Amino acid sequence: MAKKVTMQDIADQLNISKNSVSQALTGKPGVSDELRKLVHQVAKELGYKYNRSVTTRSYNQVQSGNIALIASDFAFSMKSFFGEIYLTIEEEVNKRNKNLLIQSINKQSKASLTLPSFIEKKEVDGVLILSHISNDYIQKVLDTGIPTVLIDHHHPTIHADAILTNNRFGAYTAVQHLIELGHENIAFVGDTSFSPSYQERLEGFLLALKDYGIEPTQEFLLTDAPEENNVLNHFIGELSKQPTAWFCVNDGLGYLITSGLQQHGIQVPSDASVCSFDNGQLSQLSTPSITTMDISFKDFGQNAVEKLFWRMDNPEQPYQEILLPATLIKRDSTKKKK
Repeated sequence: MAKKVTMQDIADQLNISKNSVSQALTGKPGVSDELRKLVHQVAKELGYKYNRSVTTRSYNQVQSGNIALIASDFAFSMKSFFGEIYLTIEEEVNKRNKNLLIQSINKQSKASLTLPSFIEKKEVDGVLILSHISNDYIQKVLDTGIPTVLIDHHHPTIHADAILTNNRFGAYTAVQHLIELGHENIAFVGDTSFSPSYQERLEGFLLALKDYGIEPTQEFLLTDAPEENNVLNHFIGELSKQPTAWFCVNDGLGYLITSGLQQHGIQVPSDASVCSFDNGQLSQLSTPSITTMDISFKDFGQNAVEKLFWRMDNPEQPYQEILLPATLIKRDSTKKKK
C-alpha cells in the first residue's frame, strides 16, 4: 500500500514549514501568491489529497474574525463554573485579535438541532463548546466543518479535540485520601448517566478501592443521584448501616450530603467524612467547609483557545484530548476515622 502523502512531505520537498503549507492549501494569509501556487503544484505532483471544501470556503470567504462559544442553559446557569472559564476565553480570544460570540442552547434548540445563526451561516472561524449539550447537537456543529474544540466533554463517537479534567485520577486521589484516613465503608454519590465525567469519577472511585483491597458496598453506590435534597435525605435514612465516608462527584452533591447527614444526626466530620469535586463556592460555603478536588478553570480556558487556534492552522492533524490535573484541597469535612 502506498504511503499517504502528508503536508510534512510537501514541506520537506520545498524546504518550508508545514504551517506555510497549510496556509497555502487552505487559502489563509501569510504566504505569497507565488509560494501558494508552488505548494499547490507540488501537492498535485505528490498526489496529496486534502479537504477541498475547507479550501474552497477559505478562498471564497474572508475570515470573519469571530470565535463562537456555546453551552447549554444549564451550563450557563452554573456561574461559578462558567464564569471564570468564560472570562479566560474572552481574554485569550481578544489577545489574538478575534471577537467572541456567545449563545446559550435551550432545550428546544437542542431537541430540534437548531444551530446559532452565526454557526449555521459560517460567520465564525472556530467554535468552543462548553460542557455537554447532546452528542447529536455537537455532531451537527462538527458537520459544518468549522474547527471545534470541546471543553469538559467527550464521547467515543465524537471526533474532535477536547480539553478535559483527569476525572479518573482526580477521583482516585480523593478516595485515596479517605482511605488513608482509615475509611473503608465509603459511599459514592453521582448521576453517572448525566456526564462522561461522572462515569469516569466512578471508575476512579472503584479503582482506588480495588488498589487498596476494599470491596465496594453495593448499597453505598448511588449512581443515579439527582441534586435534590429530599431524594438524598431519603437515601441516607434508608441505609441499613452508615458509611464512615462519602465521595460526591461535585460540590453541589457534597453540600447536600453534608446537610442531609447533619439532619440525620450524623456529624461531619466526627461521624462521617465528606469529599467532593470541583472546588466551587458551595464547597467553601458549607459548614463545615468541604474537602474537594480543585480544577483550574483558567487552565480550561487557556488550553481550549490555544488548541482551537492550533486546529484552525492544522485542520488535518489527528484529534487530541488534553487532560488537566485535579488537586486535593483538604478542608474541615474529612478527618481520621475514630
